[in-house]
Amino acid sequence: MAVPNLTRDDAQQRADLLDIASYEIELDLTDGGGKPSDRTFRSRTTIRFAARDGAQTFVDVIADAFHEVTLNGADVDVSGYRPEDGIVLPSLRDDNVLVVDADLLYTNTGEGLHRFVDPLDNEVYLYSQFETADAKRMYACFDQPDLKAEFTLSVTAPAHWRVAGNGAVRRTDDAPGGAQTVHFATTARMSTYITALVAGAYHVVTDHHDGIDLGLWCRTSLADHLDADNLFTITKQGFDWYHANFGTRYAFGKYDQLFVPEFNAGAMENAGCVTFREDYIFRGKVTRARYERRAETILHEMAHMWFGDLVTMRWWDDLWLNESFATYISVLSQTNATEFVDGWTTFANTEKTWAYRQDQLPSTHPIATDAPDVQTAEVNFDGITYAKGASVLKQLAAYVGEDAFLAGLRDYFAAHAYGNTTLSDLLSALETSSGRQLSDWSKLWLETSGISTLRPDIATDADGNVSSFDVVQFAPTDVATSNTLRPHRLVVGAYDEQDGRLVRRDRIEMDVSGERTAVPELVGKPRPALVLVNDDDLTYCKQRLDEVSLATLRAGGIARLESSLTRALCWSAAWDMTRDGELATRDYVELVVAGAAGESEIGVMQSLTRQALRALEIYADPDWAPTGYTALADAAWSALHDAEPGSDHQLAWMHTLVNAGRSDEQLAFVRALLDGTQTLPGLVIDAELRWSMLLGLIALGAADPAEIEAELERDPSAAGQRHAATARALVPTAEAKAAAWDLAVRQDSLTNAMQAAVIGGFAHPSQAALVEPYVSTYFEDVPQVWERRTSEVAQNVVVGLFPVWTSTVAKSTLDAADAFLADESRPSALRRLVSEGRADVARALHARAADVSAGS
Repeated sequence: MAVPNLTRDDAQQRADLLDIASYEIELDLTDGGGKPSDRTFRSRTTIRFAARDGAQTFVDVIADAFHEVTLNGADVDVSGYRPEDGIVLPSLRDDNVLVVDADLLYTNTGEGLHRFVDPLDNEVYLYSQFETADAKRMYACFDQPDLKAEFTLSVTAPAHWRVAGNGAVRRTDDAPGGAQTVHFATTARMSTYITALVAGAYHVVTDHHDGIDLGLWCRTSLADHLDADNLFTITKQGFDWYHANFGTRYAFGKYDQLFVPEFNAGAMENAGCVTFREDYIFRGKVTRARYERRAETILHEMAHMWFGDLVTMRWWDDLWLNESFATYISVLSQTNATEFVDGWTTFANTEKTWAYRQDQLPSTHPIATDAPDVQTAEVNFDGITYAKGASVLKQLAAYVGEDAFLAGLRDYFAAHAYGNTTLSDLLSALETSSGRQLSDWSKLWLETSGISTLRPDIATDADGNVSSFDVVQFAPTDVATSNTLRPHRLVVGAYDEQDGRLVRRDRIEMDVSGERTAVPELVGKPRPALVLVNDDDLTYCKQRLDEVSLATLRAGGIARLESSLTRALCWSAAWDMTRDGELATRDYVELVVAGAAGESEIGVMQSLTRQALRALEIYADPDWAPTGYTALADAAWSALHDAEPGSDHQLAWMHTLVNAGRSDEQLAFVRALLDGTQTLPGLVIDAELRWSMLLGLIALGAADPAEIEAELERDPSAAGQRHAATARALVPTAEAKAAAWDLAVRQDSLTNAMQAAVIGGFAHPSQAALVEPYVSTYFEDVPQVWERRTSEVAQNVVVGLFPVWTSTVAKSTLDAADAFLADESRPSALRRLVSEGRADVARALHARAADVSAGS
């Protein structure tokens, strides 16, 4: 059942009528006999609110059946109830009491109140997920961010369960059937979408820091893998930094972090009750990059306690006020307060790459964007809202000064605590603290879409000295973007060879505006071996490498750069040039093969190999691609055997070999490691690596499908179940593809996590002929999927199964997508996602053509 699509206009009208005082929510999660209920739960909500006398409005709830609905003591007619309309509330008074007692449905989609049964011990685990507007799946409410209230929760649950909510546990009483009723303290004022409930046979570890009770929760079967010391360390460092810089203390009492099964996102900032996907509990060895990303996520959600929870956007137009700030601030705090001091390298390599891709799609939009309804808002949780917004804020902090920026935030929190804001509120605070007028900056950077390209234009004289040097700015002219030439505060870096290293000899910090800006400081000096026009990564732009710089990098120059950030910027520029068809895919793969083994920053190295694999899959000349796979696999083979035993690089190169290896020798080596007939010093073949190896072998037809069930018997955990589902979908037969398609697209009972697992195995680069028939099937099926399913699972299908496969499929995909998009009656959010897939195919065709040309 799809969630009602609340419009901004309806939300505004309701907000003008109402002032919500409090919610009292009583939940019964038992069957009446002390055991967990299995389909529905009882939810009784009492809402106290003021209203305009005589007005009419509606309250949101998605109910299976009603026991009682009363307004000010009188029964409310629900005979014509439809979830999309809510419950109509006629004849409101100045002060009102609404009671809604109903049976509500558990979900298996990661929305509302999600129910999961652990296959290892059959224990039941519940957690809530309400953003953007799914609180109505657990209790009756006015489900929009600007109608804040206090919440008092009580929960009846099996006696052995642990129960968490936004507030601290106040007391626990005995309940019928040997159950328990847990009563929570009343919360501060907050929005419905950040309320929360987590309940089940959870394992809990506690600590205390700076007056705050801390908790870490996970399923009992994962308890042995919970590295509480590391998690608590990052948490405490984060609180210390935020308290020192935000001026307002954490406002929500205790702070639980709960790792929950089948979670759709990375994490969710429920006030005092933050939920994370349990993949952040590592079942085996992972590289330091995974720990760094986990730390960033912890700090991102903690930042939301201020950005989003304490001060909340009025409507989803200003979603960026939450997400852009949390993304930027998390990296700022990470680099200043934790061991991950190179966080800006990862930001440049990961977040900005995401932003650059998103900002070149036909669906690009301003950071501060229009969201006329909830469905539109839900597809705006994207690279613009998170990564581009954070990049622009990083630039703004450099422009006004970090101290002034943080001072403005302190004023913003103090002025708007427990309230709702818009863009103008934030700009006002920053203008006051910095003394700068920011309305023009906002119009150019926050309120327009698109991305500029900056490139060096260098002329030299007969002696090889620079005779002119300009930074040239170009903005695209397509209709999706604003064609705006923005002002940039940036650093031009000039590098030369010195004692076997590439060393920056000149750093010119300057302002760039318009189409061409001269850099007189470099005139008369020897031409640099490498030029970066956005060195230090201060601004947001596509950075281009000139031919001399590119030749320097091809000659092994990247490895000779000392700064990990500088190397990341070079790699990022090369990748973007490849995606744009300015650098042939074979040349990019050659660059990776030559330089990745010397990349000491493990996160960058892993990104490089992932991008090289993606390039071979969709950007390479299909006739040349096997040569590229061989080159990458051979590089992985050498680097794997040269790596320090037990090192992160050894593990990362092992995964690269699994994904790139095609030769009999390489597949036999992977098979021998999996079987245990061969070992590699230091390489631990744990459950996760075993699945990775088996998946690679299955996809290439180098393992018997019967091995999937044998491996599942070894690892019957929830993670093992998901890996097995991916493996079955990867089997290279028409029958396996048909079964996978049916599971992912047509069987609506599949859980969100299992659906994602099946989708992950459907299309493999070696199986183009098997999946080609599904191009037309995709466009026939997705409208029905969008209509039947909730937002998260529908988006998984539309995005995850979009046919970006081979060059032969690509043209037919463009034609089919164009026919689909020609029907303007289709939902706008669905059309947006399909248009993004189409753009990826068009880009792949362009890049392939460039690669074919380079090889001819």
